[in-house]
Amino acid sequence: MKSHDIVRLPFELSTPSIARTRLAAFLTVHRASNAVIDDALIVISEMIANAVSHGMPKQDGTIEISWSISGTLLELSVHDGGMSEPLKPVDFDEDSLSGRGLSIINRVADRWWVDMSQGTRVNAELVMGLH
Repeated sequence: MKSHDIVRLPFELSTPSIARTRLAAFLTVHRASNAVIDDALIVISEMIANAVSHGMPKQDGTIEISWSISGTLLELSVHDGGMSEPLKPVDFDEDSLSGRGLSIINRVADRWWVDMSQGTRVNAELVMGLH
């Protein structure tokens, strides 16, 4: 059974919903717990929304989204063609309307980091619970 997937999707605001559907199916097949699925969908949505809002498409007009399972670890990655300042979460309160993406990822993911060696790749890891 394939334990990883890489998709290239349009660099558009609709992309998070397409990716969520594909990731949910992948995690369901791999028997992830509902809590892990919920957390993973939040993280991937924020990663993609951040890339589409602040990054740039790859040369072919897409964004690369990948996920894999290694043992009990779910690895998520979103790669766009942009090069920007170093990324870091900002403090926000419940009245904030934007700027919360990395802070949400920071709170939900077990670990996350950014690789800016070729465009911008945001990576996150979640420990999987199985059912």
